Amino acid sequence: MAITDIPILSMIRTRMEYAQERQRVLAENVANADTPRYRARDLVAPKFDAAPASVQAPVVKVALTKTDGAHIAASGHSNTAFRTKVTGSHEVTTSGNAVSLEDEMIKVAANQMDYQAATALYTRSLGLIKTALGKR
Repeated sequence: MAITDIPILSMIRTRMEYAQERQRVLAENVANADTPRYRARDLVAPKFDAAPASVQAPVVKVALTKTDGAHIAASGHSNTAFRTKVTGSHEVTTSGNAVSLEDEMIKVAANQMDYQAATALYTRSLGLIKTALGKR
């Protein structure tokens, strides 16, 4: 049995991938804090109470094609397996921008703590497997 087949490690790895992608989305929000009519986005957290990913239908990724290296990637369209959502904000500037830097920085800090917890759990789980195999 491969390590990638162990369900708990697969779930932790999915959680780490989610945290990495969420960090990218939150960074886009901060970068566009002064862009007119920009709405903050966030990712929907993965649910682990459903059937395992191997049973579910595969996620089809659709993205715009860059035909030249100088093209900029389209905002809001990424090759992510996680769903995005537009977050509602009560503060909207006169330009129509609805990004609150304070809210985004709180989300970034919480996301960083979640990622660190997941990596620590993953590392300890691998250490436990190594101990069980007598490799330590």
